[in-house]
Amino acid sequence: MARKPYPSDVTDEEWAFAAPYLTLMREDAPQREHDLREVFNGLRYLARGGTSWRMMPNDLPPWDVVYGQARRWMAAGVFEAMTQDLRRILRVLAGRAEEPSAAVFDSRTLQSTPESGGRAGRAGYDGAKRRKGSKAHMAVDTLGHLLALHVTAADEQDRQQVKKLAEDVRAATGDSVELAFVDQGYTGEQPATDARRQGIELSVVKLPEAKRGFVLLPRRWVVERSFAWAARFRRLARDYERLATTLAGLHFVAFACVMLRALASWDS
Repeated sequence: MARKPYPSDVTDEEWAFAAPYLTLMREDAPQREHDLREVFNGLRYLARGGTSWRMMPNDLPPWDVVYGQARRWMAAGVFEAMTQDLRRILRVLAGRAEEPSAAVFDSRTLQSTPESGGRAGRAGYDGAKRRKGSKAHMAVDTLGHLLALHVTAADEQDRQQVKKLAEDVRAATGDSVELAFVDQGYTGEQPATDARRQGIELSVVKLPEAKRGFVLLPRRWVVERSFAWAARFRRLARDYERLATTLAGLHFVAFACVMLRALASWDS
């Protein structure tokens, strides 16, 4: 690599794992003009640094090349596949079973921006967070690794998303997840029924009645840490995307980067 490296660049160890997932055609294919690793570095630079597509540095591939390849990767589901395989490997390295028996459900609200275009104008208002924008509904295992994620308008209630989250968790893990920890936004008979149909029992973790200041909730703190991991990627600080699928895809990119780094630290 002739240029000076960026802090967001993929390392040799990380690239050795990621390359098979990202290679959708042969390296020597005649239509390939840019090094695939550099294209991935461009996507990581955007996600981590929070820049816009058109402000891609000149020493990385052109922005339209990075954007087009990122769209193809997201459409092919490569980052979903990568995060699921990384999750299984990291669980085994941590002495856990390959598939989890428990999960944690929650959501994070992202403020809309002018860059999110017409979708921002149609986005709902999250009264609890006092934000207009989008919600990323997430399920993680008890180590904080991503199991499932989808994006809705911010005014969508968390309890209404249990059905899709539970279905996606079941698709990702089979029948292994039997329990999901949630907050009081998931109370009610309907979300409990939706989860139970997928073989999952909801366990509502309630705030102490005499709450004073910050309280670390058992089990649920894990998903809050996962939110913090995602928030370190400045492109995910707000909703800058025209498409909800791109916003969801960048969450998988962020978690793939976090988990690649975790795997590399085990090998070092």
